Amino acid sequence: MTVGRRPWEDGADFAIGLRPVAPEAWLEGGEADPAARKDPLFAAARDLVWAETPGSREGQAEVLALVEDALGPGQRRGDLPPLYAAARRTPDDLCLMQKLDGQWRLTALSLSAGTFFTAAEVVGRSLGELHGPVEGFSERFLVRVQRIFEGLRPGLVLERRNWTIVNSAELHTPRSAPIRARIGEIAPTDAGQALQIRVERQTLRRLPETGGAVFTIRVHLAPLASVAEEPERLAAFALAWRDATPAFRAYKGFVLYDGLVEAFLREHGA
Repeated sequence: MTVGRRPWEDGADFAIGLRPVAPEAWLEGGEADPAARKDPLFAAARDLVWAETPGSREGQAEVLALVEDALGPGQRRGDLPPLYAAARRTPDDLCLMQKLDGQWRLTALSLSAGTFFTAAEVVGRSLGELHGPVEGFSERFLVRVQRIFEGLRPGLVLERRNWTIVNSAELHTPRSAPIRARIGEIAPTDAGQALQIRVERQTLRRLPETGGAVFTIRVHLAPLASVAEEPERLAAFALAWRDATPAFRAYKGFVLYDGLVEAFLREHGA
């Protein structure tokens, strides 16, 4: 996979950063058979990758209809929850948000490429609870994010990207501890290949029939070495890494990788 755009150029602090994209660009594609990756996880580790709340099936079915509109009809399996039937058609993870008792809550999700969290840990949570680990989220962003959800109109697709550094080339990373425990095994000269830039492309759109919203997450991975392919790309990454705010660095775990990343940047003259 390739990173494509440079999300670190948008800043090195938390930001909402949503932009409208054309509805036909909602799902990027690029994976020949997502079900071949997702189905084994769904069968063997369901609590990690799937969760739903009672009463969410109608909204799930609307997400499936949107995915079929975008990708064409697929062979439906009646034994599958509708949201998972939709998720196995696309590389993206799919999250259903519904407004319950005045709060937007995550009521169902298929999470085959979660970044250090599991489906069982987050299902049922409100927007504020989902972003609790982000320092200052409630004060800085919660009201704005709630307004975005309230103001979504049918047909509008919003997109954002965020990024981090990890020492794993796996898409399915439900736990951080076993990955970060291996950081000490990496030689500084190997940092360019051992470390990965993990980029999440996220989208948000309204479900016009049920009133909910679908949030998608598509993960792209590329070796850190890829930023050295272009001087401008390397310079932008170096600036973002070094100028990241303390809260952003703490949340992303950057301090764990500082020595390796700085060794890589010095090696390439950044």
